[in-house]
Amino acid sequence: MALEGTLKEFGLTDILQLIYYQRKTGILTVEAGFDRVRIFFYEGNIVFVESSKRAESRMGKLLLKKGLIKGEDLENALRQQKTTGAKLGNILVRIGAISADSLKETLVQQFTELISYLFTWRQGRYEFKPQGIPIDKDVPISLDTQHILMEGLRILDEWSQVGGRITLESVFEKTQAHGEPDKPVELTGSVELTEIEKQIYDLVDGDNDVSAIANISGMDSFRISKALLDLYEKGLIEKKGGAEAAFAPAEKSAPKKGRLPVLLVEGLLALLFLISISVFYIGYSASPAFSKKYLASEEIDRLRFLTEVYKVENGRYPASLEHVGNTTDPWGNPYFYKVTDPGSFVLFSAGPDGAAGTRDDIY
Repeated sequence: MALEGTLKEFGLTDILQLIYYQRKTGILTVEAGFDRVRIFFYEGNIVFVESSKRAESRMGKLLLKKGLIKGEDLENALRQQKTTGAKLGNILVRIGAISADSLKETLVQQFTELISYLFTWRQGRYEFKPQGIPIDKDVPISLDTQHILMEGLRILDEWSQVGGRITLESVFEKTQAHGEPDKPVELTGSVELTEIEKQIYDLVDGDNDVSAIANISGMDSFRISKALLDLYEKGLIEKKGGAEAAFAPAEKSAPKKGRLPVLLVEGLLALLFLISISVFYIGYSASPAFSKKYLASEEIDRLRFLTEVYKVENGRYPASLEHVGNTTDPWGNPYFYKVTDPGSFVLFSAGPDGAAGTRDDIY
């Protein structure tokens, strides 16, 4: 069955986890007024990503600017694409213009950037349709969804530090000398630039947006954005005239009453994950009993998530845990599970003593 709704009701993190844990194959479409992104999954992992805002020919331009292909090869490939309808990258590989490994590296970076870009969306609709997905034999790609999820949260957390002043679509051009519109301001010894700023400055041409500069330079988009902001403050670059208003003074918005900011919650989740892994290994070496309690706690969290997934797909909570996963805890006792009403359920382990309602119960 198709899964659909709004990002306000069911965030991208939850959607990706659902598809990954259920090992789904199909297409997830996320759409808002400004863009439409499609993510192709095969058995829970990501094999292709495309955006209506970013034409495939843009990739050819990126490969050209990175020096990975020649201009005549790109023109030849574009002509073939018009008549065959094949993917541009596949054509470039077949004619020997680029190696499959070099193309794959560029595509992986582009896919990761696109999905990270989706994490910044706070509105829009999504729809996942299970269907067969052909595997690209020329340039096979399979990105681990869990890794992309963690990478996306990391990038989103870093992007919060620039205060919404710049996006992946921001385009800059070199500041023009006064009275000489075709001549950029010359760099002088009085302007100190870091090595990164020098590299980024050379890639500012009024055409490359942030994600394009990331693909060409191989740097992550956050470092590039910080460098662009520094160059802007030094008066060396300016927002391209007529471009999308993607550069504005930073604004601080107050968090909703009674609710932690989304970024803080996601950051805490990532931190808790790292802490829990460390605690597990310390506790495991110190006490086997500790490790069983830890495993029970982790299993309960996983079962809670899968139980919620079951409700999303079936409109109700499962009658028993057999429908979603393991039914016994590390001590061999059955987990206590009960649907209390249509909107909630109780799930816990009776702990080492196997008796529910005692102090060693694990929730």
